[in-house]
Amino acid sequence: MTVNYATPSPSQLQPVAGVRLGVAEAGIRKANRRDLTLIELAAGSRVAGVFTQNRFCAAPVQVCQQHLVGHDIRALLINTGIANAGTGEPGLAAARATCSAVAALMNLADRQVLPFSTGVIMEALPLKRIVAGLPACQAALRSDGQGWFDAAHAIMTTDTVAKAASQRVVIGGKNVNVTGIAKGAGMIKPNMATMLGFVATDAAVSQALLGRMVQQTAEASFNCISVDGDTSTNDSFILIATGAAGNSEIADELSDDYEALRDAVTTVAATLAQAIVRDGEGATKFIEIVVQGGADSAECKAVGYAIAHSPLVKTAFFASDPNLGRILAAIGNAAQAHASLQDLDVRTVRLWLGDTLVSEYGGRAASYHETDGVKAMSPAEIRIRVDLGRGEAQAKVWTCDLSYDYVKINADYRS
Repeated sequence: MTVNYATPSPSQLQPVAGVRLGVAEAGIRKANRRDLTLIELAAGSRVAGVFTQNRFCAAPVQVCQQHLVGHDIRALLINTGIANAGTGEPGLAAARATCSAVAALMNLADRQVLPFSTGVIMEALPLKRIVAGLPACQAALRSDGQGWFDAAHAIMTTDTVAKAASQRVVIGGKNVNVTGIAKGAGMIKPNMATMLGFVATDAAVSQALLGRMVQQTAEASFNCISVDGDTSTNDSFILIATGAAGNSEIADELSDDYEALRDAVTTVAATLAQAIVRDGEGATKFIEIVVQGGADSAECKAVGYAIAHSPLVKTAFFASDPNLGRILAAIGNAAQAHASLQDLDVRTVRLWLGDTLVSEYGGRAASYHETDGVKAMSPAEIRIRVDLGRGEAQAKVWTCDLSYDYVKINADYRS
């Protein structure tokens, strides 16, 4: 099941001038499913990205990082089914060959194409099938909401719903659209972004600020989520600005226009990031963890992720079992692992589940009753709040519970 998320209809997804999307059935891993996506960008579009920090990063990630150095990107190619990760030099050659095939089809240079893959690791990319599917992708290119809708479906793997979002904002007197898609449901603990995420705007923004914006956006959205604590080999988050809206180019990070665009982009990215958690493999509950009172945001996030990654905590939430000492143990583990938290005084830590104070002064709160815990853990959306009592910083982490179905899905992933 998906926790309180539904894919927007095509009419709810704003077109982004200068972006066209087309999908096809290439039979990459399974027949009769859309599994290949081509995104065409107008000349002059600017592109920035952040990628996985997993040392076994996939071949397409490596090629993307190389091609982005020269900018002037005009096309993106995304395949699902095979990740092209853990494939060595043949995998790199295959990723480059897909770029060459797109370039030949669209009269571009190879370096103007970015490749992306998602799916099973350590399996060879079926290059011939991908190349054969490209003409159908090109023939299907469209700029409306249906194009985004179709692409959101075509990049799915174990996702149960397609993930897409749109915003509109006025910048410099011009209507500016921001639309994005993402995929992910398992192997989710980004150290930069999500499994795959693509957000585009028709605003005009300098290349330098676009690079800054993609980092800020990732930190406020995709870097706040975890399903199972595993950082993927293929994580990629791409931000595109076509400049077709006609606003004056945004070149000042301190300007109101930059803030307005960044907020719209972050809203779209946060919606997509939360949708990934809501669609976490086997998830039945969406959990927001707010950690405040830290010396800095890094130690707040360390505590948040320690709670989010604990199988004991996650299974307790699945069962609605208020065995909340598990959360205290997770906080203590974070303090042990994070250097700046090793002097944490547990007597200053307070823990709430919803509006219920659970723990203070190092133990159970005098006002807490287990019936309150059961009631707070029963809804499909739950909020945990921790106050470390040692500063003014705070951070959020979004996660889900861990159910029987998570094991079933991942045990049968390749079948």
